[in-house]
Amino acid sequence: MPNTWEVLYQSVIAFFVLLILARVMGKRQLSQLTFFDYIVGITVGNVAASWSLDDVKTRHALICLFIWTGLSLIVAWLQRKSYRARIWIDGRPTVLVEHGKVLEHNLKRVNLSVEEMMALLRQKDIFKLSDVEYAILETTGKISVMKKADTLPVTPKDAGIPVAEQHEPRMLIIDGNVMEKSLKDAGYSKAWLLGEIMKHGARDFSDVFLAQVDSNGRVYVDLYEDRRHQQPIREKPLLAATLKKIQADLELFALETNNEGAKRAFADMANKLQSLLEQVGPVLRE
Repeated sequence: MPNTWEVLYQSVIAFFVLLILARVMGKRQLSQLTFFDYIVGITVGNVAASWSLDDVKTRHALICLFIWTGLSLIVAWLQRKSYRARIWIDGRPTVLVEHGKVLEHNLKRVNLSVEEMMALLRQKDIFKLSDVEYAILETTGKISVMKKADTLPVTPKDAGIPVAEQHEPRMLIIDGNVMEKSLKDAGYSKAWLLGEIMKHGARDFSDVFLAQVDSNGRVYVDLYEDRRHQQPIREKPLLAATLKKIQADLELFALETNNEGAKRAFADMANKLQSLLEQVGPVLRE
């Protein structure tokens, strides 16, 4: 048996070797892992554990780890390149419910009981078999379900209601720090952001734990716990921030428009508002 120091340095080496091999084998979501992936992961982990604790030669452990990693990469390459190899290794999805009817012989073929199938359906928020049109057991062990048409919720498309296109929400503040690039990509200024967070009771960016804007310009603001129960919003600083936001918006409009008359008008109004802010700013900061 290895002594304490041997266990220590062998464990450290095994950790970094596994880290490197994991990067080499690539990333796959847990929901996409097949039974073969689990076997490879468990075996490689057991080899590394034996290397750390048992009287296993480093050379032999490394050879074993690299062989298993190499073979798993070959198998992954075959799965990508060959449909037949993919079917042979991963198998095929199995239909469990077809046209609302449970296929008992397919349940037996995949060694799945009715109770286990119902548990998988409940994970999809389905409690009644009468709601299911198709249910397919994927090669990952997850179940995919198509509900019957009369049980589906009505969408705006079904009702013929036009809706605005949605875009990815953007984080604007994280842990009191303004995400400058995200704010710029979203087309907003810091003056606008300051005005928005002040509406929620913040005095400065440092008061905000998280702030996110959606594609409609609605801002979600979460303040730090110890600053939630602070004094009521002060109207003067909020007014100053709002005026700054308007001034910044006017400058942005002047830059974006191609109409020379509108460009001059926006720029002129932005300059006048800037002059007004310089005059009343000291009063609003009181």
